[in-house]
Amino acid sequence: MAASLNKILVYGGSGALGNQLVNHLKTKNHWVVSVDLKENHDASANIIVDPTLSMIDQEKKIEESLKAFLTNDEKLDAILNVAGGWAGGNSSSNQFLMNSDLMWRQSVWSSLISASLAAKYLKENGVLTLPGAAAALNSEPTPGMIGYGIAKAAIHQLTKSLAASNGGLPKNSFVAAILPITLDTPMNRKWMSKADFSTWTPLNFIAELFEKWISSPNERPSNGSLVKLTTINNATQLSFH
Repeated sequence: MAASLNKILVYGGSGALGNQLVNHLKTKNHWVVSVDLKENHDASANIIVDPTLSMIDQEKKIEESLKAFLTNDEKLDAILNVAGGWAGGNSSSNQFLMNSDLMWRQSVWSSLISASLAAKYLKENGVLTLPGAAAALNSEPTPGMIGYGIAKAAIHQLTKSLAASNGGLPKNSFVAAILPITLDTPMNRKWMSKADFSTWTPLNFIAELFEKWISSPNERPSNGSLVKLTTINNATQLSFH
């Protein structure tokens, strides 16, 4: 068996997009560790997150496990955070605070932990991606999903801050957030079965995009880019913000 090309961490590796990433990267002969609430059996290794722990303690546990996989001061080539989900509601909704707390934990905690790990374990010239959303671009209001919107807006700001010269990431590293409108996942198809799927971004498109950024640094957009994904008639275009 050929030696693995790169070491990559996928945060949220058992979700629909995370699983697509793990499988795609493995076909490219990369070593991939999945970080999630449950195991991904296709990953090279797994780190299981305990959701009952604080953000600080989650990061400590993940780091302890990661160290065991990185020998001789090895570093990661990429940290790809695709953790998160969706929950709606405005301030009058019965589950407003509960859903907002969930969105913050899923998206912002995982992004802050990813950033902390990147500062310590990402190679120079490595890649960090974070999970933004087109709905929250330019701080647009999201009244029907306030918790989701504020979490994604925070990730956009985090991306810009990490890309700054004193953001704390390793030299020449690249950070970007992807901002999809709707991803073509089994769960989305289940709950929005009458939608126009030709406007949904395929998961394999994102997997191929990330792999290109990892393997070909000259293909990367500007550091700190918020990369909006717009799919029309099954064709996806990128715009950079």
